[in-house]
Amino acid sequence: MKLGNRIQFYTTGLFVILLVLISAAVYFSFSKIVYDSDVDQTRLEAERIVTGIHERSGDSLSADVLRAYVPANGMIRLVLPDGTSEISLTGGSQENLIEQAYPYEAGEKAEVRTYEGLPYAFVSIPIVWTNGEVVSFQLTRSLEATAQNLTILRIVLMTVALLAMIPFFLSSTLLSRLIVNPIRSLIQTMQQIRGSGQFKHIPYEGKSNDELAQMADTFNKMMVQLEENYQKQEQFVSNASHELKTPLTVIESYASLLKRRGKQEEELFQESVEAIHSEAKRMRELTEQLLLLARKEEHWDVQFESVELSQLLQTTVASFEKAYQRRVELSCPQELHLITDEQKLKQLLYIFMDNARKYSEEAIEVHVEKAGKHVAIRVMDRGIGMSQKDLEKVFDRFYQVEESRTEGYGLGLSLAEELAHALKADIQLSSEKGKGKGTTATILLPLSEDSHF
Repeated sequence: MKLGNRIQFYTTGLFVILLVLISAAVYFSFSKIVYDSDVDQTRLEAERIVTGIHERSGDSLSADVLRAYVPANGMIRLVLPDGTSEISLTGGSQENLIEQAYPYEAGEKAEVRTYEGLPYAFVSIPIVWTNGEVVSFQLTRSLEATAQNLTILRIVLMTVALLAMIPFFLSSTLLSRLIVNPIRSLIQTMQQIRGSGQFKHIPYEGKSNDELAQMADTFNKMMVQLEENYQKQEQFVSNASHELKTPLTVIESYASLLKRRGKQEEELFQESVEAIHSEAKRMRELTEQLLLLARKEEHWDVQFESVELSQLLQTTVASFEKAYQRRVELSCPQELHLITDEQKLKQLLYIFMDNARKYSEEAIEVHVEKAGKHVAIRVMDRGIGMSQKDLEKVFDRFYQVEESRTEGYGLGLSLAEELAHALKADIQLSSEKGKGKGTTATILLPLSEDSHF
């Protein structure tokens, strides 16, 4: 059974059950009130008759005298202690009541009895008869009119219940469509995506903020994220295949040379091994950078903590100097604290210092200064600089300035930009074309409250 049909079935079924219960409660409550009222009226009438009998106790009470008290739709009966009837009088067309059982009742009794499918109000009151014997005075009155009124009430309640089901059925149909339509749209969109391979959104124009709107909005956001990841994956494959083509070609060429002449020529053997090793190393470094760039910012696993900047810079600069045998001039005030990820910030600094090393043979300068509520870390070189045209493109993947094509893959600054976003930092590049003009890379990070400048 489909979801829309289930919603209609369950809601309509629940409504019918509630309607039946309410109608039954109304009917039985009203019938009890009406029957109790009729029994009370019959009891009052019986007490009035008994009072009249007591007032005439001196006279000779006969059936003709008691006939004046007989109700038009009932019966009067006097029952002796031995269970025999002293007098039985009926009014109107109630002769059939004579055949009704009449047990002797020693005390007062008032109730509704059914005889031949019709309800009757029955009241029994003990009285002292003319001979001094205690007899049971019983008054029975037909409640046929009340039964007919209750029958009309049943018909009215049933009619109202049936009529009420029509608008409820229509409303449940509307409700099921309101709930199911976004789900159907989701299913159709998913089927279209599966069939065409294209990313599509749910055409949802509702302005409400209910769960259905949230579901559509979440699905559309998920599609955007999947499309971004898919495009990133395509770009990764395209870039990787493009950049790996050259080293693979070199490795294949030198391997072929080794296969043909490697055993005969020692110099060729050494050259080929060195070239293959160099290209393999280059491929590994390129693959690592591509994998880093393929990760989204929220998957960087950034762990923010309080970091003392001067100590971090001293450690980073010392490691860089040992690795590349290059002098780095560091200028950083003490007692500067940042809320950042220490390892990611080190990686970002390595990228900029490595770029400075490639562009210049002179010492690299690292200066720290305050910029409002931020700290600016500037990495400067004294190289040939870059033109404004190059500055606009250096963050594009695989873009390389002409003078730097002998080393690197054009991925460093793209990776730096991704790292900066993950660290919630801003990076800026300033440069001027010309020998000795150099380039300055600036990292802007927010200061923590316990910093002293």
